Amino acid sequence: MAKAPEPRKPRKRLSPSDRPLVLVGMMGAGKSTIGRRLATRLGLDFIDADAEIERAAGQSVSEIFDSRGETEFRQGEERVIARLLEGEPKVIATGGGAFNSDRTRKRIKDKAVSIWLRAEIPVLVERVSRNNARPLLKNGDAEAVLRKLADERYRYYEQADIVVDSSTGPHREVVDAIVKKLRADDAEPKGTGPEKRATAK
Repeated sequence: MAKAPEPRKPRKRLSPSDRPLVLVGMMGAGKSTIGRRLATRLGLDFIDADAEIERAAGQSVSEIFDSRGETEFRQGEERVIARLLEGEPKVIATGGGAFNSDRTRKRIKDKAVSIWLRAEIPVLVERVSRNNARPLLKNGDAEAVLRKLADERYRYYEQADIVVDSSTGPHREVVDAIVKKLRADDAEPKGTGPEKRATAK
């Protein structure tokens, strides 16, 4: 008698209903703005990780960088994001360097769906020029700093579950693209290589 085929292992859907959604990407990519709109669309809470870090430390991000240094800031960032990943599903906007951390990346991979908001450098430059409180841009040309950070960070962002371009168009279009990817029947399971993950425009 022929051997019955083994049942196919179900693929893990990137569902917005059962796991936190974590937005990653460069400063100026729109993580907080898009995150709030995405949370509203999905009926979830929105949390800005940097705001939570500031609340826990009793200082602004710039003040933490100035008084304690980036290393201590990153350590606090890891602790805060680990806490935010617990509990009910929510939308979390992370700082630009958070996904660099191996521990944070693993926690997000295990417990959440990561979404890289990818934006071109000129778009980032225009957006960050509206905010002079970003500590990594205090002592240098914004475009040069952003290009250097992109060189360092893109290898980590590319490991995100979903990639969506954040351009100069309406924020609604970015939210639409994220929701479409989350609900797509052919969404790739976690662990798929970047070359196989679909990218929304």
